[in-house]
Amino acid sequence: QVQLVESGGGLVQAGGSLRLSCAASGRSFSIHVMGWFRQPPGKEREFAAAISWNGGSTDYADSVKGRFTISRDNSKNTVYLQMNSLKPEDTAVYYCAADWDHGVGKRRTEEYYYWGQGTQVTVSS
Repeated sequence: QVQLVESGGGLVQAGGSLRLSCAASGRSFSIHVMGWFRQPPGKEREFAAAISWNGGSTDYADSVKGRFTISRDNSKNTVYLQMNSLKPEDTAVYYCAADWDHGVGKRRTEEYYYWGQGTQVTVSS
């Protein structure tokens, strides 16, 4: 089994930055592709970014491309989401997700097996 724990959320002013972290524990050696999803208030959970097992490939939703950067450090069993130029529309609960597949390009929640509990990000105007 694998456990994912997100951290780094909080309140930030529009135009500011935050860096989210997701630490994996347990059978973390089996994790390959990892991603970030977010769920704004009253809306469905949506894809934000994903990264391949070795960090060589990344994928971003159009809404965050150019502003967010996903990265990972396998020696620390951790994936990161650097969020710059934040907008009020970015306000959401952010979830870390992981799966056994080697590649990237997974954008649906059903394509990820392991999930964290989420961390709240609030962007004020």
